[in-house]
Amino acid sequence: MLEELRIRNFAIIDQLDLTFADGLNVITGETGAGKSIIIDAVELLLGGKADPSFVRAGADKAVIEGTFALHDTAAAAIVPILRAAELVDGETEAGADADVINTVTISRELRSNGRSVTRVNGVAINLDVLERIGEHLVDVHGQSAHLSLLKPASHIELLDRFANAYDQREAIAEMVDTLHGVRRDIHKLLEDEAALKRRADRLRGDVDDIDEAALNVGEDEELKAERNRLANSEQLARLTGEAVALFYGDERGQDSVGAVDQIMNAVGLIGKLAGIDSALKDDHTLALEVSAQVDELAKSLRRYADTVEYNPTRLDAVEERLETITALKRRYGGTIPAVLDYADKARAELEAIENSEERLAELRADEEQLLREIGSAAARLSQARREAAAALGDGVVQELADLRMGKAQFQVGISQQPDPNGAYVGKERVKFDATGIDQVEFMMSANPGEPLRPLAKVASGGESARIMLALKRVLSAADHTPTLIFDEIDQGIGGRVGTVVGEKLWGLTRDHQVMVVTHLAQLAGYADRHYRVMKLVEEGRTRTQIIPLTQDFQRIEELAAMLGTMNESGYQSAKELIDAALAFKRAAINHG
Repeated sequence: MLEELRIRNFAIIDQLDLTFADGLNVITGETGAGKSIIIDAVELLLGGKADPSFVRAGADKAVIEGTFALHDTAAAAIVPILRAAELVDGETEAGADADVINTVTISRELRSNGRSVTRVNGVAINLDVLERIGEHLVDVHGQSAHLSLLKPASHIELLDRFANAYDQREAIAEMVDTLHGVRRDIHKLLEDEAALKRRADRLRGDVDDIDEAALNVGEDEELKAERNRLANSEQLARLTGEAVALFYGDERGQDSVGAVDQIMNAVGLIGKLAGIDSALKDDHTLALEVSAQVDELAKSLRRYADTVEYNPTRLDAVEERLETITALKRRYGGTIPAVLDYADKARAELEAIENSEERLAELRADEEQLLREIGSAAARLSQARREAAAALGDGVVQELADLRMGKAQFQVGISQQPDPNGAYVGKERVKFDATGIDQVEFMMSANPGEPLRPLAKVASGGESARIMLALKRVLSAADHTPTLIFDEIDQGIGGRVGTVVGEKLWGLTRDHQVMVVTHLAQLAGYADRHYRVMKLVEEGRTRTQIIPLTQDFQRIEELAAMLGTMNESGYQSAKELIDAALAFKRAAINHG
């Protein structure tokens, strides 16, 4: 509900701070005092058009700020919007958020140059986010309609709440969402068969190229090493031969001693020394180890020398293989594992394309089954709606009769549209969406002989106010908007009807906070909190002031002024209105 409203430099309001409460909040005052300006301010706070002419003359900007208490239902609706706009922690569960976010403060700053800034809880937001939040906070019926009941799109929501049909709707919405996924897959398969064929040909060629190459992981590095050896085979053979000759001496019979023999001779001498002086025993052991290592090194070089060969044919083959591998890596990935991974993915995609006919048949079957299931569930929901619509219509007609519109007719129009691609309902195919197969619109005839027409085209003036009130009364338990504001609710009605309107408005306070701007004393007598708006002229400037009427005598004086009899008789009449309203409230409370 709206707890606080702060207005600065808006129209003829220079500064205004209001605190509202549960129950029926009534605003009264003389014509032109600025009562409706307050409603304009609230509408602006909910996302209404920001007109620079609203800025008070001589001021740079107008500021409007409202603090709203969120009860469970409003919190459940608003928290997802706040989360999507990153105004609350997205990782917190919705229920936890609803507990934490128990108030929302909205502010709009309108500058005289036409620019405006909108904030929620101090964070700047886009206007569309504000509008979505506002729809769940306040419903205004006034000179500029911000009333959900005049929007046909809201009628199905209200009817389903009235019918307690939301579980059925959610089940249908889930099936429709699944169907949309199936249809997206079908469209994807059908959107360009030629493109899919070209894609398949390309994938098939890619896989054949990679399979023909028969790549092995690490093969490229091994080939590079082999290429290096083959390219340098002559130098490798010469250097290896020279090293082997140094180790083993001249093996062609010439008189020379190699390093291996010389080391062995040195080992023998060191052994003799160790036999004489045991202090050299460790040196002899070391010499033996060195000689063994040198002998092994020499043998290894000899074996390597046997493997070195000059083979131009093999070198050409290695070069060609490396070129093949490099080309594949350039096309499909920077490494052999990346090329092989691409081949695996290409095979999977190729298989999916080649099996698209089978997959398409499966999807068509799924689509057909879902259309039948949606049609069956939607038909059941439609029947529940029709039953609820009859009760809703009867209730509204009764409310209108109480409001002196006994000749009015009201009906909930429910219709379907044929669609060759729609859900199966019996032998017909019907258009559908996540709400089912029904188009719902409230229809009314205000006067005898007039045909039923859409509510938005019938509602106007005093009839509009009473129609809205009747609907609100019947739908009050289903309509979860916390705050209802009625401006000009008394237009075109007299005192006796005003009493009935007062009773019915107060009755709405069981489920809503209600705010009313009125000229009727009979209606104002039912106020739980009463505000008087006055227009003052000071130093040549006009400004609006609002005074909460907290004392009984203040309310009596205000009601007497509204009755036009500021004398003892008028005061007595005003007191009687207040006493009658109190008696009605007590009786209503006692009867539950």
